[in-house]
Amino acid sequence: MNSLFALLLAVLPTADVPQWPGFLGAGASDIAADVIPMTWSPTQNIAWNVAIPGYGQSSPVIRGSQIFVTSVAGDSKEKLHVIAYDLDSGTQTWNWVTDSTFPEKNSVYISRAAPTPVVDDKSVYAYFESGDVIAVSHAGTTQWQQSLTKTFAKPTNEFGLCASPVQTADHVIILIDDPGASYLVALNKSDGSTAWKTDRTARTSWSSPALVTIDGVPQVVCSSAGSVDGYDAATGTQLWTFDEVGGNTATTPIDLGDGQFLIAASPGRRGENSELAKQSNGLMTVRRDGDDWSAKFTWKTPDATPSWASPVLHKGFAYWVNRVGAVYCLNAETGESAYTQRIKQSAWATPVGIGDYVYIFGKDGMTSILKAGADFEVVHENALWSDDAPPTNNVPTAEAESEDRRRGAAMFSKPTLYGVAIVNGSIVLRSGSSLFCVRK
Repeated sequence: MNSLFALLLAVLPTADVPQWPGFLGAGASDIAADVIPMTWSPTQNIAWNVAIPGYGQSSPVIRGSQIFVTSVAGDSKEKLHVIAYDLDSGTQTWNWVTDSTFPEKNSVYISRAAPTPVVDDKSVYAYFESGDVIAVSHAGTTQWQQSLTKTFAKPTNEFGLCASPVQTADHVIILIDDPGASYLVALNKSDGSTAWKTDRTARTSWSSPALVTIDGVPQVVCSSAGSVDGYDAATGTQLWTFDEVGGNTATTPIDLGDGQFLIAASPGRRGENSELAKQSNGLMTVRRDGDDWSAKFTWKTPDATPSWASPVLHKGFAYWVNRVGAVYCLNAETGESAYTQRIKQSAWATPVGIGDYVYIFGKDGMTSILKAGADFEVVHENALWSDDAPPTNNVPTAEAESEDRRRGAAMFSKPTLYGVAIVNGSIVLRSGSSLFCVRK
């Protein structure tokens, strides 16, 4: 099984149904490489393509025959959607809608349904940047609703929040890192009540936590704006911290097993984190000695930097993709560079290793499939849509923006591929207002 999809059996119940239950496939089913398509185009191997109401930057999640996505709609993102689709046909089976408790202007500069939900055998649990957390049954009925904004504090990040939750058998765990109030909170799946809450130092970040089992202890690992921290998933107690990092505001730690995970950081749009970012990309190892924990880098790479896609490991090599589509491939044991090469597009979605290949899902709809290993080889380049027939893309208007922001909005108004989910020989891909299924 690919290391990216290692089942967290200590904290999640084993399921017989196919699933991709959370952000980056944490807890996903095994992927059989021989049934996953390697070639597609707008006219080949597209099983279906459907429009999504509103707009969302979250990834799809899958449980059995159902796909779940989130979106927001309205001039002030006042409507929050949780929507279910049939995996086989793409038919929308239900659309659950509620009012936001913290509406704010719908803009391309502010996150729009960015957090990816989680799903288990009972419900889908969706968190929105408004602070609303919602549990909906697989049939589309309300289980409970909770507003972190009303309970704790209003978010103040000018670009919004987008950290995706993680889940254990009993809890949905959400990271709020904000210039105002920053905290990690666990909500009971049964009723949405607070199981525990741990305050953090205020900061500006958009990175999602990861659930990692280290030395038998399920931990929530947060790599965010100046530190990497580990918390006991059952109690919220902070177990360790590492603060010799910077620029780590977007990507998620990837569990590699044995207390190891990849950490990534970016110089920032204006290079404000350039020096620290050179020291903040690499392989981190956490060890336990009695009651004490220690974290350190096993190796670092001063050259590799990410965009929004997290680095991944596959077949002994680690892969970073930066904002101009440069792929950095490194030996996962030593950190030595195997190659640095350009592909056609950068990626917002995190790559996925399947069989002998690494799938890199370009933000403009072009998937580059690389041969895994030390030699750079692009075996296929697959366009999901054509420029003359782009998918539905319900972006907000820019009439009230400044001239500079209108130009920026035009750049961001094109369809963007945000995330994927993979089960049963199907690759489900999500742009802002469209959902695709690629299947042999």
